[in-house]
Amino acid sequence: MVAPPDNAPPDNDVLWARSLQYSHWGCPRTKSGGGSPALVGVSVGVRQGEILALTGPRGSGKTTLLRCLSGQLRPEQGEVWFNSVPVHTMGAPARERLRRDRFGWIGPEPQLLPELKVWENAALPLLLAGASHRAAKNAACEWLDRLDIGGFARKRPASLTRAECQRVALARALVNEPAVIFADEPTAPLHRAERALLLRTLTTAARSHEVTVLLATHDEATAAVADRRLALLDGRLAGAAAVSSPADDTPEGQAACSLSA
Repeated sequence: MVAPPDNAPPDNDVLWARSLQYSHWGCPRTKSGGGSPALVGVSVGVRQGEILALTGPRGSGKTTLLRCLSGQLRPEQGEVWFNSVPVHTMGAPARERLRRDRFGWIGPEPQLLPELKVWENAALPLLLAGASHRAAKNAACEWLDRLDIGGFARKRPASLTRAECQRVALARALVNEPAVIFADEPTAPLHRAERALLLRTLTTAARSHEVTVLLATHDEATAAVADRRLALLDGRLAGAAAVSSPADDTPEGQAACSLSA
């Protein structure tokens, strides 16, 4: 059951969550009879245009947190707000529209549709939203060009390397000009040069379009591109640290509860 809100989220947080609880019920039961806890009382907030790194070892709850914040999972307890709209009370169709229209997602696997051409994979969010074929193709090809794979636009994913497919996945995440991009270990399958290109494109797009990025990673070099980082351990926040200028005017203590798009 989702707890009712005690007060509205901060005005300057695009994405905000409080006291999130979530358990994996497919895992072995705990002594109390419940599922295996994945999130335990996690609160987080992000400001518009901020890049927030969620760090921690595998199994610490990073992916579950991203999925709760993006509406893929509904928390058992707690609240998730996007632009002062309660995501945690939305039905499944509304959350699906939100993910399609306002959010972008890139994970460690590209998950491209093999029967579609590269540009069609990149344009998929726009095509699903009802954009014209021409407009969707133009937008997709623009991002593919920025990622140096425009020449593959008419090919099928099977003819691309894994790193090239991951670039297509990033183009797909950016094509609808989302407010928030959720990036779950996006550089995990990449070598150093490919990792640098993908991160450069992601961060440049975020800075130029004021896109909020939640970047889950266990890699220190990847986390270093963020403005701020939060560490997770066993489903709990383990700490917070600013990695940008100390002149930031974020009030002390707000780091554990501040997110933006």
